[in-house]
Amino acid sequence: MTASPGTYPTFAELLRREGKLAGTSWELFPEKDRGTPSFISREAVLAAKDCIREGVSFGLDYAADDFDPGMSLKRGAPRHIIYSAHPAHRDDYLDGYYLQGSTQIDGLRHRRADDVGFYNGTPDYSVREGTPELGIQGWADRPIVGRGVLVDLDGYSSAHVGPIDHTSGQALGLDLILAAINAQSLTLKPGDILMLHTGWCEWFLGLAQEDKQEVRTSRKASGVEQSQEFVAWAWDNQIALLAADNFAFECLPAVAGSPFLEAAPNDNGMMHQQLLAKLGMPLGELWRLGPLARHMRSSGNWDAFVSIKPLNIVGGTGSPANAIALL
Repeated sequence: MTASPGTYPTFAELLRREGKLAGTSWELFPEKDRGTPSFISREAVLAAKDCIREGVSFGLDYAADDFDPGMSLKRGAPRHIIYSAHPAHRDDYLDGYYLQGSTQIDGLRHRRADDVGFYNGTPDYSVREGTPELGIQGWADRPIVGRGVLVDLDGYSSAHVGPIDHTSGQALGLDLILAAINAQSLTLKPGDILMLHTGWCEWFLGLAQEDKQEVRTSRKASGVEQSQEFVAWAWDNQIALLAADNFAFECLPAVAGSPFLEAAPNDNGMMHQQLLAKLGMPLGELWRLGPLARHMRSSGNWDAFVSIKPLNIVGGTGSPANAIALL
């Protein structure tokens, strides 16, 4: 049974749902494959136009081959090939293009919950090439647009508690996120697109090639600390999408005390299964937030009209974000 807009249960109430529905948003949204972007109402989209104050735009995607090498042990950078059939013609294609190799949005079939399966109980056999269930094309057909809010964790941490330690893969707790939100005098609204600026991407891309390889081998990357409190906070604030300028949104590896070690053994306690497969909350990773954060610091406005349109690939598990911020 679906919930009426604005009447969604709290996270504590989600945990009291019966059976496989416990701790999930399954069957709550009117469009079964859309997930938490359903929090963005038509009214919220119209209100987001008020975030456009300056007539300035920022692209939030890195180049497709910027992360070469990147942190992923499997995804490589694509090779861009231009060819011609005759002197007046040019065409091109990408060889070895991993859709989540650079700035990306994770779709709802990117992760299966070890204990209950894919989002909304979608059968495993439905998640394969060419099938539409939970595919990224749903967000391409109707892009995710609305108010984007940037939380400047890099700026706040540097000013108040010391620079984020990217080398050690610092875990960024909910307390730090809330402190930065308070310092920026931000008020979150239902349907917000939340962007966390950590500075990780610019730090990593600024390293020498051998140092990038060393970080890659270490399997350490700073990001949000795994906690039930963070998951509850994101749901209770009706966040439509979570994005950050780091490798996996979460810290890597998961913290030793992760509450998801038993529920997500194949992910070694990461929150991806909880957010994607259980709540239907898309994740953005490797976003280019540095230029936007620096502009927002100077203007004092921390929100923007944000558009996210994935590639229209039926059954895609993820996609370049194709994200734009309008200020």
